[in-house]
Amino acid sequence: AMLDPDSGLSLTIARIVQRLKGSSLHSQLERQARVSLHKPEIKLESLKEDIKDFLKTSGWEKKLQNAVYSELNVFPAPCHPAAPPEHMKEPLAYMRKAQGSWEKRILKSLNSMCTELSIPLAQKRPVSEQKELLSKWNEMGTDEPDLSLFRPVYAPKDFLEVLMNLRNPNYENGEQLSFRNHLGLIQVPLKVKDIPELKEDFSELGLNIGQLGIDDSAQVPPEFFENEHVRVGQKVLAEQDSAAAQQYVRQGCPTALRADLWALILNISNQPEDILYYEQLKSNVIQHDLLVDSLIFKDVKLTASNDDYYFVFEDYLYQVLLCFSRDTSVLEHFTYSSATPPKSYIRGKLGMEEYAVFYPPNVNYNSFILSVAPLCFLYHEPSKLYQIFREMYVRFFFRLHSISSHPSGIVSLCLLFETLLQTHLPQLFYHLREIGAQPLRISFKWMVRAFSGYLATDQLLLLWDRILGYNSLEILAVLAAAVFAFRAVNLMEVTSLAAAE
Repeated sequence: AMLDPDSGLSLTIARIVQRLKGSSLHSQLERQARVSLHKPEIKLESLKEDIKDFLKTSGWEKKLQNAVYSELNVFPAPCHPAAPPEHMKEPLAYMRKAQGSWEKRILKSLNSMCTELSIPLAQKRPVSEQKELLSKWNEMGTDEPDLSLFRPVYAPKDFLEVLMNLRNPNYENGEQLSFRNHLGLIQVPLKVKDIPELKEDFSELGLNIGQLGIDDSAQVPPEFFENEHVRVGQKVLAEQDSAAAQQYVRQGCPTALRADLWALILNISNQPEDILYYEQLKSNVIQHDLLVDSLIFKDVKLTASNDDYYFVFEDYLYQVLLCFSRDTSVLEHFTYSSATPPKSYIRGKLGMEEYAVFYPPNVNYNSFILSVAPLCFLYHEPSKLYQIFREMYVRFFFRLHSISSHPSGIVSLCLLFETLLQTHLPQLFYHLREIGAQPLRISFKWMVRAFSGYLATDQLLLLWDRILGYNSLEILAVLAAAVFAFRAVNLMEVTSLAAAE
């Protein structure tokens, strides 16, 4: 049932007011309003208006707008008031069920690793160990612990396998294919955009609009477009308006302005309380040893240490990921994610809620590392780097690791990729399918990692500009299909999956 727009709007407003009430912005605004009472220009007879004017001229109204805009970007549109709460997480029951059993599988894998290695999920570190960790917090990479016994919780191909087996129980097996003649690996009927819809949504990527980093084919001399674009970018930053920044980055960010523009879009200002919060997470890492710490260590060693670009950031990666695995504020995103936070029970207390601990909110390490590493190029202050990563995660990256029907979710991205390829390059699609090189088997890992580790960093950041600009991950599927289109002639010649790769 459609909501009538007014009640939908008032629901949204009520929810945003509720969310901002507990925020530090709310207390800062109250403090500012109190301070303003002592100003001569504020008169008792026009108190309310005068205070409003003061907040406007002193820049606080802009901060409030950005906070509201940020909430609108993250939270889904309100459901019908009668809809059950789990619909906000994921409206399709079979998707919720699939996500649930995938989570059980991951936890089982973690728990069996604990049993095999007889290591608890979490334990307090002895004081001597705490001191040692604190003293080398900025050079954890120098450690060489023996991690040969730890294994990754799962690989991208295990996850793809699960997505390939998804079925909508409302369709009979025979009916499934006829309704959509889809020959790809993903067999669920979700609505994905066709080319005309994508053209409309991504209109700023049209060929007649200048793009930073690709202006060699433009009609104007490249330096003219670039200088103008930089000038506009500086103006957007001066205005401190999140919505304008989000519109601006759709044509790409000048390198010098990117860190500030992204922070503005994500509404992150690195206030003293944010730095304090980061310090608390850090002290939690120092006091408690989690099983995942070893997995994070192992993955950073395997991923970043062997990467020409990223090995220099090894220490940053440990800091951000170890803190992230302890951050309970990340649990908020589970209200609109199809996922449920993993829970463990203190030994011998299984099923007793008061002994439940959320064990770590975040379990897909390998792709995490690659999603933090590029940010290290932009942010060198650990608490800010941390906040940017956390915000990117709760807005975007979690969708790449959970099963849902969301247009930016990994299932929709896979389907969009396959549909684009099947409709626009049918011969190539059939050829690859015939030789056992289903295109999605090749592109899945690009999409699940948002292309990190597959594109040079400067190109990757230009791609992520667009993710932020359009508040959507659909561009990943479009790019993956474009790579196949670009290589189509050569791909028509190959006869095996290995050759296609």
